[in-house]
Amino acid sequence: MTLDAVVSGESAEHVFAEVLRWERYPDLAPHVRATTVHSTLPEPVGSSSWELHFRSGLLRWTEDDRFFPERLQLEFEQSDGDFDSFTGRWTFTQAGPDVNVAFEADFDFGIPSLEGILDPIAERVIRETVAWAVTGLFPATRLTGDVELVAGVTH
Repeated sequence: MTLDAVVSGESAEHVFAEVLRWERYPDLAPHVRATTVHSTLPEPVGSSSWELHFRSGLLRWTEDDRFFPERLQLEFEQSDGDFDSFTGRWTFTQAGPDVNVAFEADFDFGIPSLEGILDPIAERVIRETVAWAVTGLFPATRLTGDVELVAGVTH
């Protein structure tokens, strides 16, 4: 799954630094119940725990975050949690006066019989969480692709 956004009038370095402030996500994205930052920049490897509203319960995981400020990229991988596997990447690219933000993630619950039910819901919740966060941090953001944010909707 992917989400692409264009943040107008900012530097890629600033957008990179702000987007990685996971502790702000519960205030920015209605799907996020809680985040706990265990370690972050300037360390090269961070760790964070997440709780997202998902169906009638919570989706929980802890991820290891590998920071690459020199190339404005972050890679993450679940170290514990509800997914069988969950990996992804954020990339920030300066494009003239704007910043292209690319989020990509791949996950597997490890339950093939429920894949058709769980995967689309998880994909929507994760994609909307990223969209809410980026647009909340930077109001001059244009989302590209198939995402629609509706105020007041949490799950």
